[in-house]
Amino acid sequence: MIEYNEMISDIIFTQTGNINSLNLFIFIISALLVSIAIDVVFGELPGRIHPVVIMGSVINFFKKMFIGIKNRWSGFLLVLFAAFVVSLILFIIFIIGDLNIVLLFIVYSLLLSSTFSIKMLLDTAISVENDLKESLDKARQSVSYLVSRDTNELTESFIISATIESMTENITDSYIAPIFYYFIFSVIILYYPLNYELYLLLLIPMLYRLSNTLDAMVGYKTDELMDIGFLPAKIDDILNYVPSRIAGLFVVLSAYLLKLDGNNSFYIMKRDARKCPSPNSGYTMASAAGALNIQLVKKDTYVLGDENKEIEIIDIENAVKLSKWTIILFTITIILLLIIIKVIL
Repeated sequence: MIEYNEMISDIIFTQTGNINSLNLFIFIISALLVSIAIDVVFGELPGRIHPVVIMGSVINFFKKMFIGIKNRWSGFLLVLFAAFVVSLILFIIFIIGDLNIVLLFIVYSLLLSSTFSIKMLLDTAISVENDLKESLDKARQSVSYLVSRDTNELTESFIISATIESMTENITDSYIAPIFYYFIFSVIILYYPLNYELYLLLLIPMLYRLSNTLDAMVGYKTDELMDIGFLPAKIDDILNYVPSRIAGLFVVLSAYLLKLDGNNSFYIMKRDARKCPSPNSGYTMASAAGALNIQLVKKDTYVLGDENKEIEIIDIENAVKLSKWTIILFTITIILLLIIIKVIL
């Protein structure tokens, strides 16, 4: 039994070992695949133990503490203290996990799965589609949970548009961005030796999720949040800048794969992506609009794509397929790149 545990430890727990070893590479790939399987099969972790819920509580605690500071230092302190507490909690979990190496891998995969949300992203759009087939009022209620606009008077076409907008916009922060940063740091630790590399490897996407949660909670231009939310919103924009553009390109590739209008997807992305108030959200929305040959409209805010055909319920189903294959292609690409990098090391 001791020899078996030592063998498992050599394979998985490489915090102080040779970071160029095959063992670390196997861990990186296997943790990613297991975490994806957990999310796709089971969805979100229970709310009481979900890291994002815990992050929300931490953010709310420090928000109350610093919001009285009427300048942008309040946002800096909020980010700093929230990041410190989240990092500390994660480190404590790693210390406990060190007691049992199999438990560590399970907890690691569960925590990694909490940094993205594939099942919820797709299921919420499918739910609106099903509600729309039953009742317009029911669909209005469902879509109200996805978007900030008033949905009480939305017509069927605007409900479909809002659903597709919400899903395709969230491709970036619900999956592409956290896995992009997981990949980037994986490459770093495969090249350069670091202590506690597994902890740091998970901390990076976890801090991305913290940034995303901070933006969702305080990143608004209201009188109350103008100061404290300025830095969190800017950090979120910076962190999503590259992933959003990568995500847009993978939407285009998925359009070609699904025999949708790939050429138009790329054209509309280039033409309309910067029409949105956010510097990042338009890339996946515009490329999706082009792929489906539809127009996505948020009144008084933006119009993406051309009205080549009337938008209809089946477009939600097609957008779900497009989003799903965007995630699949990106994941395959990440794994292939990691394999290539490992081979050339």
